[in-house]
Amino acid sequence: MKILSFTFLASILAFAAVRAADAPPPTAAEKLGWTLAVHSYTFRLFTIYDAIDKTAALGVKQMSLSGSVLLDKDAKPVSSVGLADKDMEAIKARMLSAGISWPFVNLGVVQLTTNEVKSRKVFEFARKWGIDTLVAEPPDEALDLVEKLCKEYHIKVAIHDHPKPSHYWNPDTVLAAIKGRGPLMGACADVGHWVRSGLDPVECLKKYDGHVLAVHFKDLAERSPGTHDVPWGTGVCNSKALLEELKRQQYHGAICVEYEYHWENSSPEIAESVKFFNSVCAGLAAETKN
Repeated sequence: MKILSFTFLASILAFAAVRAADAPPPTAAEKLGWTLAVHSYTFRLFTIYDAIDKTAALGVKQMSLSGSVLLDKDAKPVSSVGLADKDMEAIKARMLSAGISWPFVNLGVVQLTTNEVKSRKVFEFARKWGIDTLVAEPPDEALDLVEKLCKEYHIKVAIHDHPKPSHYWNPDTVLAAIKGRGPLMGACADVGHWVRSGLDPVECLKKYDGHVLAVHFKDLAERSPGTHDVPWGTGVCNSKALLEELKRQQYHGAICVEYEYHWENSSPEIAESVKFFNSVCAGLAAETKN
C-alpha cells in the first residue's frame, strides 16, 4: 500500500513538473502584477459574443463586463446583472472557447443605490459568477449600505469618475467617499475622463495612491470635454507616466481598455494601444529586474 502511494505521488509530481515546464513564461505586464483586459463597452455596438471574439483577435486574454450588453444585434441592450443563467453560461463558454479567461475581471458601471433589495441583487450576481470587483458611482446616501454589502459578500466596489458634471469627476470627492471605509472600497481610475474635466490625469492618479481597485485606461486627442480616444501613447494623457505611476503605487490588478471612438472599427487602434502597453511594460519590468 505504501509503495502504491509513493508511486502515485511520484506520478503526480512528475505530471505537475511537465505542466510547469509547458507553461508560458510570465509577460512583462504579469511581472508587474497587471492584467490587460478589454472592457466590453468598447464593442458596445456588437453582441457580447462578437466582443469576445474581437478581444481574442487582439491577443488580449481578459475582459471586464459593462453594465449592459447586447445579446442579439437586432435587440436593445439589456442589464448585465439581469442576465439569465443560460445567457451567462453561453457567455462563459464563448470566452473559454476563444481563449479568454473566466471570470470577468470586474463589472460595471452598475447601479448601487439606497434600495437594498436592488443593490443586493448586484452583489448576488457578482458572487454567483465569480466577479470580485464592482465599478459604480453610488450616491453619498448609499455609501453605508454599499460598505455593508462589500463586507457581507467580500466583494470590492471601485468608485468610477465620469466627467463633469458627474458627482465623482474630482478625485477628492471619491477619496472623501471612501475615507475610513476599509480596503473593499476604493477607486476605479478612468484617466481619460479626468482630462475631459480639465484635470491632470497623472496628478489625479497620485492622489489615489493605495486606493486604486480598477483602471479604465484611455488616451485622448486633446484636452477638452468633447475630445475622443486615440491609440495609447499618441495623445495628451501622458500614458507612459500613468503606467509608471501605477507601478510606483505597486498597483496589482486589471488595466481595462475602454476605447470609445471609431465604434464600428476600433480594433486597429486598440491593437496599436496593446503594442504600446506591452512595450512600456517591457521597459518597466526590466527596470524592476535591475
